[in-house]
Amino acid sequence: MSARNVLVTGAGGFIGRHVCALLALGGYRVRGTGRRSTPAGGITGLKDWMPVGAVDANTDWSGVLEGMEVVVHLAGRAHVMHDRADDPLAEYRRVNLAGTENLARQAARLGVKRFVFMSSVKVHGESTGVARGFTENDAPNPGDAYALSKWEAEQALRRVSDESEMEIVVLRPPLVYGPGVGANFLRLMRVVDLGWPLPFAWIRNSRSLIYVGNLADAVRACLESESAAGRTYLVKDMDVSTPELIRMMAGALNRRARLFGVPPALLRGGAWLVLRPRMMQRLLDSLVIDDAHIRRELSWSPPVPVPEALARTALWFRQMYGRTS
Repeated sequence: MSARNVLVTGAGGFIGRHVCALLALGGYRVRGTGRRSTPAGGITGLKDWMPVGAVDANTDWSGVLEGMEVVVHLAGRAHVMHDRADDPLAEYRRVNLAGTENLARQAARLGVKRFVFMSSVKVHGESTGVARGFTENDAPNPGDAYALSKWEAEQALRRVSDESEMEIVVLRPPLVYGPGVGANFLRLMRVVDLGWPLPFAWIRNSRSLIYVGNLADAVRACLESESAAGRTYLVKDMDVSTPELIRMMAGALNRRARLFGVPPALLRGGAWLVLRPRMMQRLLDSLVIDDAHIRRELSWSPPVPVPEALARTALWFRQMYGRTS
């Protein structure tokens, strides 16, 4: 595509900051938007910033969309391990479904050419075997309110595309890591950095991950390739077991990985003594994807090698949290 004016929603978030910086470096004129009147900490590469407030069925996007040719929609209600909302599904649908459909319909009316939507591998389910990963052809099987809202949003976007000339592209990433990461990946980094012994030496799982810079580059590919129109892509840069990931983290942090073996069944049974059960599930189970589709159709491959990606993440961790000895 020749479009150069791009709106990035959720531009102040973990993924959004990296997407804005990469697109600006590639010559795009990037408008960022989010809930705040100004982005916290500044965002590299923004042409301008227009706050939009809450994202739901009533959001007025007309001023924000003016002059935009492409929308990269990253804003949404993020997945949380322990949701405290009275009705989590209603809250996810309010933002991730109704908010997304409202934005897409306004974008289509205003002549936006392409709409790139950040969905999630969780649309397919919570786990796979070690050998065979999810592909885009596997039936959706969302296992929680967050994943269901993402799947419903994808379907709503297809309806908007069918009723207009706006092209839809959907990305379904697995766990995303890199500078600015939070949640479970950050918790695990802290534990590894502290040198705590971890009982995962006997785990033989496999999980797909993607570095945030590589995900940003996949977004770029989805903007630029004519072949991406109407497509859905799974995307990753590595498959790794939990003990392998801990060893790689430890190496990047210049620490020694301290692993010992406990049977997985005992870990599952005693999860409440060690970590939250849902976090333990992610450390023990496999969730693998096959991303041959995006590599073949868009000639895409992750530009940042995994060792460098982990080194960049470790450097950010050191700058944020200190402790070098």
